[in-house]
Amino acid sequence: MAEIRQKIISIAESLAGPHGVQLVEVEIAGSGRRPLVRVFIDKEGGVTLDECAKFSRALSALFDVEDPIPTAYMLEVSSPGLDRPLKKVKHFEQAKGKLARIVLKKEIEGQNVVIGRIRDIQGDIIILAAEDEKEVRIPFDTISRARLEIEL
Repeated sequence: MAEIRQKIISIAESLAGPHGVQLVEVEIAGSGRRPLVRVFIDKEGGVTLDECAKFSRALSALFDVEDPIPTAYMLEVSSPGLDRPLKKVKHFEQAKGKLARIVLKKEIEGQNVVIGRIRDIQGDIIILAAEDEKEVRIPFDTISRARLEIEL
């Protein structure tokens, strides 16, 4: 499944630039018989439903040619949403100034979960301003999961 996912990522990334979007994530869910392929795209200011539909049609056509999935599948293209996952260092860079929740693989300063505003990224160190304005430095490789928090 990892090989199929990598093929899908490669195909989707080849389309992202010409469509003015960036690939955020690819997920494959469901049964092996008819998996659900979720492709998340985004751009500065967010993507519209029309942009998702256009990208989906182009991606589907390219899948017909490249045939990365050996079985029938369902394709879903969407925005990652307001509480989007942060899976790469570049995602943190793009989210500077926003509030994030980070779940750690191992404790830092006695915490497994850190919530704070993304202040800076230095190499592979994510720097958050915690709620008490205390600076927390988190090595990227210690992050288990991270996502933006919805602010109202």
